[in-house]
Amino acid sequence: MKNRQVVKVVSLAAGVLLTASCGQQRSSTTGWAYNDPKNGGFEVPPYQEQETGPGLVLIEGGTFTMGRAEQDVMYDWNNIPRRVTVSSFYMDETEISNLAYLEYLHWTLRVFYANFPEVYKKALPDTLVWREKMAYNEPYVDYYLRHPAYADYPVVGVNWLQANDYCSWRTDRVNEYILVREGILEHNPTPTEADYFNTDQYLAGKWTGQVKTPLPSIDPNGSGERQVKMEDGIFLPKYRLPTEAEWEFAAVGLIGNTVDERVTERRLYPWNRRGVRNDDDKFLGQMLANFKRGAGDNMGVAGALNDNADITAPVLSYWPNDYGLYNMAGNVSEWVMDTYRPLSAEDKDDFRPFRGNVFKTAIKDVDGIVINTDSIAYDKDSNIISIPGQVKMRDVGIAYKEDRLDERRNYNKSDNINYLDGDVQSSIFYTEGEEAVASKGNRLMYESTGATPTSLINDKAKVYKGGSWRDRAYYMVPGSRRFLDQRQATAYIGFRCAMTRVGSPKGLNR
Repeated sequence: MKNRQVVKVVSLAAGVLLTASCGQQRSSTTGWAYNDPKNGGFEVPPYQEQETGPGLVLIEGGTFTMGRAEQDVMYDWNNIPRRVTVSSFYMDETEISNLAYLEYLHWTLRVFYANFPEVYKKALPDTLVWREKMAYNEPYVDYYLRHPAYADYPVVGVNWLQANDYCSWRTDRVNEYILVREGILEHNPTPTEADYFNTDQYLAGKWTGQVKTPLPSIDPNGSGERQVKMEDGIFLPKYRLPTEAEWEFAAVGLIGNTVDERVTERRLYPWNRRGVRNDDDKFLGQMLANFKRGAGDNMGVAGALNDNADITAPVLSYWPNDYGLYNMAGNVSEWVMDTYRPLSAEDKDDFRPFRGNVFKTAIKDVDGIVINTDSIAYDKDSNIISIPGQVKMRDVGIAYKEDRLDERRNYNKSDNINYLDGDVQSSIFYTEGEEAVASKGNRLMYESTGATPTSLINDKAKVYKGGSWRDRAYYMVPGSRRFLDQRQATAYIGFRCAMTRVGSPKGLNR
């Protein structure tokens, strides 16, 4: 059930005509006309629905039972079944390929390397993840990322931080393409760190690139032209990693098993039946995914290679699930946004569940104008957290009066990763604040610092989902979940991007 419909953004000329023709559209609450400069120029732009971004498939949301569907043979007890609701969203049809990631590296190299080579080096995958002490994997070290034979294979060696950086870069490139396509921006074939397009910077009025045709403005106090605003609906929401709930919901793909509100057949994998072989007469007995069948068996017997892949396979291999998504079981495991806790199911909301919120806001000067970064900023672990040309961000905090956290009921601090599981309030041993706990030499529940870490589970432990080319079938069950430090990478973890769906959950013509 792929939705490949792309509703094209209204062109500049059409926008001008519609703005003029809608001059008599009136407010249902005040009676004043919209799009009329005589009434102050409040604009109501024409809008149909969200454009489907490149590479994405619409995942119609709904309710499902998230968590364990298979016997918990590992006895992790970390995926207790629970009914949740996931809103509609978009997800990449395939895993991000080496070719797609090389495009990102190429752009980063030519924009930043001359003055800020750290940005390019930060983006490089770790090709040494292929090495094993007792195996000859050097050819993969040398060729897997860059050789054209592997161009359509999923990128690996990318850690959680790098995957998020790729999503941010992709957001800016897609929104830049939309503005160039609509004739609003001049195409810049040689961007630098001083003038490359950044969506947040543009919306804040701080972008210094070249505009080709500004939008007309009917503000009586304006200059007669303006830049694109969020209210125009032209920009796409941000590309990002899917949440764990979104990934699992999309992998199960129960939309193909639903009649009205009845799920007619339960699923163990992203397909019907409990087996891992195709039962279609045309493909009878072929493996439905790329995984390790047993000890020493990665691909079958010569002359009849069952899954035709010793390591990874091209991202468009095998059969898609009912949403049209490829390799949601097998090939590579995939990063998701969530921070790992073993009992997340008990703590997270049942609507759009997620653990990992760190609320931020743009830094502004004394005049309320957003500030841009002009250098590289690092966190306490020496990770690059911002690069030149981005809007400076900070954590919201009680120390900033403008954040008014003392007046809020829904949150009172920025970092909510360890809320209910790992913070002082969730520990039976501590009744004081975190600083007081540390001053007495006590340790928090999930603390990874110091000479004797208390747990491998901490706020840097991120969830990855699904099975991979080196996993047994057990991990291809969408409810399975594992974790790894956000700074680490492997030869069997990749990722795909997601995007929030705004407006109608179904879209037009569905």
